[in-house]
Amino acid sequence: MNLESATWRRSAIETEVLDEETLARRRRRRTIIIGVVVALIAIGIAFFMLTGPAEEVPAPAGQGAASLPAVTVVVPGKQQVSRSISATGTLAARRDMPVGVAGEGGMIARVLVEPGQWVDNGQTLAVIERSVQSQEVQQLAANVEVARADARLAQQELDRAQALVGRGFISKADVERRIATRDAANARVRVAQAQLGAARARVGRLDIRAPAAGLVLDRNVEAGQVVGAGSGALFRIAQGGQMELLARLAESDLEQVKVGMTASVTPVGSSKSFTGQIWQVSPVIDPQSRQGEARIALSYDSALRPGGFASATINVGTIDAPLLPQSAVQSDDRGNYVYIIDGNNAVVRRDVKVGEVSDQGVAIASGLSGNERVVQSAGAFLSPGQKVRPVRAASR
Repeated sequence: MNLESATWRRSAIETEVLDEETLARRRRRRTIIIGVVVALIAIGIAFFMLTGPAEEVPAPAGQGAASLPAVTVVVPGKQQVSRSISATGTLAARRDMPVGVAGEGGMIARVLVEPGQWVDNGQTLAVIERSVQSQEVQQLAANVEVARADARLAQQELDRAQALVGRGFISKADVERRIATRDAANARVRVAQAQLGAARARVGRLDIRAPAAGLVLDRNVEAGQVVGAGSGALFRIAQGGQMELLARLAESDLEQVKVGMTASVTPVGSSKSFTGQIWQVSPVIDPQSRQGEARIALSYDSALRPGGFASATINVGTIDAPLLPQSAVQSDDRGNYVYIIDGNNAVVRRDVKVGEVSDQGVAIASGLSGNERVVQSAGAFLSPGQKVRPVRAASR
């Protein structure tokens, strides 16, 4: 009998020892339960701290105020808030001047400038080979001398004829013919001079010159290259080195931007900002993107590279608006909103339009007068129509 009892106890012990998986599951379940309890306690403590005790607003008579959840509220009033609009865009030369071949073209003999160089108005950028044109100029110059010699001879013959006409040796008709000959010779001189001038002008146009002083942005030609009127731009010059930001703005923001407003421009990858001024606002809106363009003029700086990307903050003035902490403003698929507490201490949703967002808070452009009791935080735990115990936030 005792032997059987001992055998049974030994079997029970072995069964318990062997079932380790069951014991592990029990331990994991116990750990999870403890973790959930701790998390619930932490959430309760956080909620209590967010809606912590402050100056209480008395609840209407007849309600169990002590049993209602306490909610911290603020009455923002109105204050002056700086308004600014953020935009992004591409840097470019304010006046980007493409320079091409003005004459008949030819083979490039020399290129005299490189990108990044400053040039003066009329400075030669490249020279086209001109040996044939030089010979034509010399030929036309010789034609001018021949025409002048003919004109001198015609004048001398006219002078002799006029001296003899009084003696009756030459008729007046002969004198008139010599006058016509003299005038024709002078006209040929003028024609030859005009042809020479045109040839010299064509030779002069073989020098590719800067149309204005500025910064060379691009060079698209090399010595030995044959160029002509259809070769396109051989050089690009930023007039005066002036730059600009082509800022893209939403249609609603573009309405607030005016010529003369200042802006702070920061190129991507740079910590340095540059002060500019809006000098032109686009009169049209892109029908695809619903955006317009504001052009911000900038003085030259080596950090401003055309084609680069930059951001801009445009100062559009100040407004009187309620200023709320960021924790008071919420958003969903319907837009931005806040919760306010009405006269019956009930939660009411109020849709708002958000203005400037800064370290001081969120400016409310529309939707609030500033006299409402706005839930400062914990709005995610509330629902419209819920009764609460409003607690005025302590003044800072």
